[in-house]
Amino acid sequence: MNPVIVVHGGGASNISKDRKERVRQGIIRAATEGYKILKDGGSAVDAVEGAVTVLEDDPEFNAGCGSVLNVNGDVEMDASIMNGKDLSAGAVSAARGIANPIKLARLVMERTTHCFLTDQGAAKFAAAMGVPTVPQEQLVTERNLKRLEKEKHEKGAFKSDCEKNLGTVGAVALDHNGNVAYATSTGGIVNKMVGRVGDTPCIGSGGYADNNIGAISTTGHGESILKVNLARLTLFHVEQDAPSRLLTAVTSSRLLVGSGKKKDFGRGCRPVTGLHEGKAEGFGRPHLGQQSRRLGGEVDLRLHALGGRQGRPAALWN
Repeated sequence: MNPVIVVHGGGASNISKDRKERVRQGIIRAATEGYKILKDGGSAVDAVEGAVTVLEDDPEFNAGCGSVLNVNGDVEMDASIMNGKDLSAGAVSAARGIANPIKLARLVMERTTHCFLTDQGAAKFAAAMGVPTVPQEQLVTERNLKRLEKEKHEKGAFKSDCEKNLGTVGAVALDHNGNVAYATSTGGIVNKMVGRVGDTPCIGSGGYADNNIGAISTTGHGESILKVNLARLTLFHVEQDAPSRLLTAVTSSRLLVGSGKKKDFGRGCRPVTGLHEGKAEGFGRPHLGQQSRRLGGEVDLRLHALGGRQGRPAALWN
């Protein structure tokens, strides 16, 4: 079976012109790292962890050392990972003082009987596992300090959380053995309350993986995604009519609630990179295959996937 990996760097905010190339290169590095792991015989879990770790180590992305700041100017990070082979999963929230929360999430999955650890519990577990600590100031970038200052200055003006969400990174993969996995990591939203948790660490919202269906990693407005368990909901509908496995990075969507009002999840997926049979492809929003479908008469979900043709992402179908 040919391995596949798809990586996204968050899609809920506009990327400034001066950062576009750096962000694109960061995504390519992450996808290349994940694909190398797959080609060397590594598992889908290894690949998504490896890819997301690259993004957490890149200050251009809202994860790890590039995480945005909470109301107190501190970094609190969320991450989750899941193995589609046996539905094992691990997640952490409000993690502080570590460089790679996705690695800690995997340790939760593999070294505990739990799925989710938070704040001080996550910190104590990290120490017990020998995860090295990083001084908080090393995780705070000048760019994110300016973002926080700007957000506080503009606090009087109305701005939805969607507009403050600077993206979440993630990856999905299919390995040689036909196993799928996802990993998602984020610093959350600018100027968030201390202890705020979005969709990223919540299994079924921030992502989901099941060998019988597929794998998904989400990004966008966390509170909106949480309300519908977007990742699992999407795979449920894929399961109803998909003849084969689908791997996709689901990003901006619109939720049509019962009143008919629309809630915006974000502005699009940029960028996404996929590696398939050794070919790397980078995509901005104009180059994404799109498929719109009405889900259950209530949710209008727009799926963004690579290589779309006639509404089907051919490069991602097994």
